Amino acid sequence: MLLPPANWLPQAPLQPLRLDWLESAGVEVAILRLDQIDPLISGNKWFKLVEHLKTAERAGAEGIISLGGAHSNHLHALAAAGKRLGFKTVGLLRGHPQDTSTVEDLHAFGMQLHWLGYAGYRARHEAGFWTPWQERYPTLHAVPEGGGGLAGALGCAAIMRQVDEQLAKLGWDDFDAWWLACGTGTTLAGLALADSGKRSLYGALAVPNDHGVAPNIESILAQAVGPVASYRLIDASRRGFAKVDQTLMTFIEQTEQVSGVPLEPLYTGKALLALKQLVESGGFAAGTRVVFVHTGGLQGRRGFAATP
Repeated sequence: MLLPPANWLPQAPLQPLRLDWLESAGVEVAILRLDQIDPLISGNKWFKLVEHLKTAERAGAEGIISLGGAHSNHLHALAAAGKRLGFKTVGLLRGHPQDTSTVEDLHAFGMQLHWLGYAGYRARHEAGFWTPWQERYPTLHAVPEGGGGLAGALGCAAIMRQVDEQLAKLGWDDFDAWWLACGTGTTLAGLALADSGKRSLYGALAVPNDHGVAPNIESILAQAVGPVASYRLIDASRRGFAKVDQTLMTFIEQTEQVSGVPLEPLYTGKALLALKQLVESGGFAAGTRVVFVHTGGLQGRRGFAATP
């Protein structure tokens, strides 16, 4: 049984985010705390997994095989879901064997791991990449990196519903824009499909431009049958994936002290710092209302240290 239980998706709190740089600009931000929906399958991960799990269930699959790195939030959530729901999981990992906290958890959750090296991982978009793995694991359903693809995006429609159901608690009748970190762009594409052009979408890129986020988003949106929201991608990568500097780490520490909202340096921290930079440059008019989606990923900050 791969399907999550009926109560798989608790309500994530939508909270005002009060920071001095927002107040100075007259910009209102509410943060959707997806990090609070589950201790292990947190953030946007349940949303991106659920439609893949439904597809696997319909196909009679016994489990899921997918890809990620040694700190992958996606593989961590997938392995946790497999342990909780009792289905088999296999992870294809970037690079060579590493002993990270995430990898230790993957083993503990029962995920079988294969290290592809770096060249082998770069081949994941090539035709025929999945053929030998499907021959080796014929009863497993293959899920793209990060839970991507149209199925992953469609599951993210529930994120919009969670926000819309809580606007009245903030005293908002509506809002103007979404803001969220992008690793593969799947969640942004899902919101673009669900929002149908009502609000603007801003994706703060946690990876460099050459990591294929824009083509991935366009590939998903090309399958839309109705209007989609306009979107803008902003480079928040700090000069590379997993690149962290002292400015970012200081910003995260100060923001956590003021707001009480935990952040991590690969996605949510970079996304919020990019929002600060755009707000301070006058990118939003006073009175603009923005929903910042906290995409979780807090497990990935274990043992993470700033690098110059």
